[in-house]
Amino acid sequence: MELPGVPTRIVCAPMAGGPSTPELAAAVGAAGGLGTLAAGYLSADRFAADLARTRALTDRPFAANLFVGGPAAARAQAVADYAERLRPLAAELGVTPGEPYPEEDADDDDFAAKLDVVVLARPALVSFAFGLPPSAAVARCHDAGIPVAITVTDERQALAAAARGADALIAQGWEAGGHRGGLDPDDTEGATGRLALLPLLARVRASVDLPLLAAGGIADGAGVAAVLAAGASAAVVGTAFLRTPEAGTSPVHRAALTSGRQTVVSRAFTGRLARGLDNAFTRDHGSHAPAAYPQVHRITAPLRAEGRRRGDPELVNLWAGQAAALSRDVPAGTLVAEWHAQAQQALATARSTLAPPL
Repeated sequence: MELPGVPTRIVCAPMAGGPSTPELAAAVGAAGGLGTLAAGYLSADRFAADLARTRALTDRPFAANLFVGGPAAARAQAVADYAERLRPLAAELGVTPGEPYPEEDADDDDFAAKLDVVVLARPALVSFAFGLPPSAAVARCHDAGIPVAITVTDERQALAAAARGADALIAQGWEAGGHRGGLDPDDTEGATGRLALLPLLARVRASVDLPLLAAGGIADGAGVAAVLAAGASAAVVGTAFLRTPEAGTSPVHRAALTSGRQTVVSRAFTGRLARGLDNAFTRDHGSHAPAAYPQVHRITAPLRAEGRRRGDPELVNLWAGQAAALSRDVPAGTLVAEWHAQAQQALATARSTLAPPL
């Protein structure tokens, strides 16, 4: 699978919950990258509107991303205990913890309706995270002429994704910001960095011949060059776009990215492992949060919303990768162009540095 019309080999990662916007996808595309629209947490109608607006803003190719539906197996008592633990903080904020088990069936993020939207819109690529998409979903995408990429974090997952019909694998390293997007919702043992993960997955690629898109801690041209040299077909960049004017990043999140905070991996906000900037909420509650997505996500939603309203970074999920300090308040297209030039220079320098073999 060749990435259509992406000379820079740079893909904007899907950033659900607000940062992914049509303007960001269009700006990345205009600079020779592949912008991505995230469907996560949006209604199907809003997702369709975002795809239509992107199509109106650019004639360049762009991608879409869907969360695969289905909650993690969770003990109801552990979920209830966590909600109870957060009640004093919620009361202090003047809110009530969210309902972890709504009456409507909302555990699949409206997957079927959003898949209908994707098939109708026919983006250049659709990627899936949080699990294996159903075989029928992959077949529908293929029938519509849409290549499919599946996010994985180890060799076992890569083989499963290939068997499901993936056209490409998104190799997510441990450095990546936001949720762990692979098939295992609680892969604490899969803490493999991207440069170690790529050669491991290359063994899978040798047998299934699927291109690898590398994600995790890439925030400059040298990082792009590194993953291309390691065998990736493209670099997937997320956190480095969070401070761009086109991104829908909240003000409190933007400010926190310049605060010098370190990143941690925690279930505290959503019940699924995710990397973000350390704050009081992750320190106080991270070790108590059960592996229960989306139940924990629903419980904490009112507290996070109030934190954003107050501009309090100690209450908000500040998703960010390990290279968050390299993010810049620069237009997305400028960043893509700079990284492309830097990657070319880095590869040329590396080539000239290598001495002839003995």
